Amino acid sequence: MVAMPAVEGPRGRDDLIQAFLELDTPPGYKAELIEGEIVVAPPPDGAHETAFSLLNRQFMRKVEIELDISGNKGLITPKGRFIPDGTLSPVGHFEHADSWASATGVLLVFEITSTNPYKDREPKRRGYAAAGIPCYLLIDRSEGMVTLFTKPESEDYITRTQVEFGKPIDLPAPFSFTLDTAPLR
Repeated sequence: MVAMPAVEGPRGRDDLIQAFLELDTPPGYKAELIEGEIVVAPPPDGAHETAFSLLNRQFMRKVEIELDISGNKGLITPKGRFIPDGTLSPVGHFEHADSWASATGVLLVFEITSTNPYKDREPKRRGYAAAGIPCYLLIDRSEGMVTLFTKPESEDYITRTQVEFGKPIDLPAPFSFTLDTAPLR
């Protein structure tokens, strides 16, 4: 992962956003703008993709409402431009959206830690809360924990539920099912 330093001031932010939008990353890499810093990450490893598939299958099988799940949707938040590992939204929510879309209306995002877990634990959590995304699910592979953040208020979530891999975690409505974390080990 490569990070470029933050630029101060409104003009600096505009220049940084423009530079970010013009990046030409190698195939498979993703670039995000996280709290004023450009972060470029390599393609995920096999364990990361397996965890994504396990989560995806549970959402598709257990949720009783129709959802779209995206693995690469660029979201504009007050804290930057993030690409969550998973974005759950109402069916058709992003059908006419550009590659970078407002996070408004997103029901849940999830991140599976990889090369820089700090970004997922702190700045991205704050960014998702600032965007008003109701649920943030963090699969922390280095800690062996699953954390569900709910009730966004200002720039953080006020409710946090954490379990070790292997323990179930209840997801609130509209998901309303118990996520099996055992396969994430």
